[in-house]
Amino acid sequence: MLVELTIRRTTSEPPNNSPIDGVRILSLLPAQWRKELTAANGEIIVRVRTEDDTTIEQIRVKVTAALTAPEVSHWELATCDAPATGRHEPPAGSAPS
Repeated sequence: MLVELTIRRTTSEPPNNSPIDGVRILSLLPAQWRKELTAANGEIIVRVRTEDDTTIEQIRVKVTAALTAPEVSHWELATCDAPATGRHEPPAGSAPS
């Protein structure tokens, strides 16, 4: 399962520690998940890949629980969705590049 998480601040303070908090959040997520911090400038965007039957709802529950840790409790899960693949099929009869 591949999901993209959008995590945002719960306060209106400027996000001066987004990259550091992004790394902290990654460390609080299950070790067996492959995680990639893709953005940390105001909102934190993390891609998570699980290699088992974990559902989006189970991921949402684990991330929400991780965000209760005092060091990152000023962040909340805004979205937890499967990303669009962005892949387009080549036209029929064309050679792969």
